[in-house]
Amino acid sequence: MTNWQHFVATFFNAAVMAKYLPDIIDGFCLTVGLAILVVISGIAAGLLLAVLRAFGVRPLNWLLIFVVDLFRALPPLVVIVLLYFGLPSLGFEPSAFGTTWASLSLVLMAFAEEIFWAGITAVPKGQWEAARSTGLSFLQTLGAVVLPQAIRLTVPPLTNRTIAITKGTALGSVIGLSEILSQASSGVSFSFNPSPLTLGAAAYLILFLPVVIAGRWIETRFAWKR
Repeated sequence: MTNWQHFVATFFNAAVMAKYLPDIIDGFCLTVGLAILVVISGIAAGLLLAVLRAFGVRPLNWLLIFVVDLFRALPPLVVIVLLYFGLPSLGFEPSAFGTTWASLSLVLMAFAEEIFWAGITAVPKGQWEAARSTGLSFLQTLGAVVLPQAIRLTVPPLTNRTIAITKGTALGSVIGLSEILSQASSGVSFSFNPSPLTLGAAAYLILFLPVVIAGRWIETRFAWKR
């Protein structure tokens, strides 16, 4: 057997790939669902926190800043492990899926809040004053004048951060979540062949390469014209 044949038999074994392809597909579907939930909940929560921070209630802002800085400082894997093994002592029995979703959503929430807040503060003060002078309330000014401009400013950095966080779904394999990496690792353990990992890598490319391309298009589409 030549070196090339050995390489193909090791990483592209057709029999092994065919056997574990259904498992990889199951992991792929679970990863897609998890990533969608993380993006929706994380961004929505981050926007909500940024809006609350805009009210300028000092004690509330201190609390928000503490929470945001906490989840920005902690690695996602640490958050996953703490929730999964810590919540049972409080009487909760979280599932691997729920723990991974909550952990990644909290991390994305923290980064999204800072991004949205930066966008809000980047809107010139004159925009606030002009809107208020026409009789708009604080909430009307924030919702109709400030947020539309702020959100457009935040699209590029928020897109990059969202892609980075959603790739963290692979961390769920640490607590037994049957996503792509977990299924591929199990296949390697049972087959004694790394070909399932090749399938897993292909699955991640199929899932995230279009997302990266879409993110680049979104950045170009929403970028301010220079």
